[in-house]
Amino acid sequence: LLGPNLVHPAYDYILKCSHTFNLLDARGTVSVTERAGYLHRIRNMAHEVAVKFVEEREKRGFPLLKSAQAKAEASND
Repeated sequence: LLGPNLVHPAYDYILKCSHTFNLLDARGTVSVTERAGYLHRIRNMAHEVAVKFVEEREKRGFPLLKSAQAKAEASND
């Protein structure tokens, strides 16, 4: 999903992966060695999605940041 820059669907997928892993882990179906591997893979996917999200926001010029800064400056005056 990260190829065509679909960051938000990729984020939803990460949440589903994490939830599914937690269900399997709670039921005891994941061994200790598999657990470490799954956590590593989910963590790496989440990191990739976070990097792409920041890149996407950067391309757009951080639009929400500008409005937040303007509100903060207005409240300081």
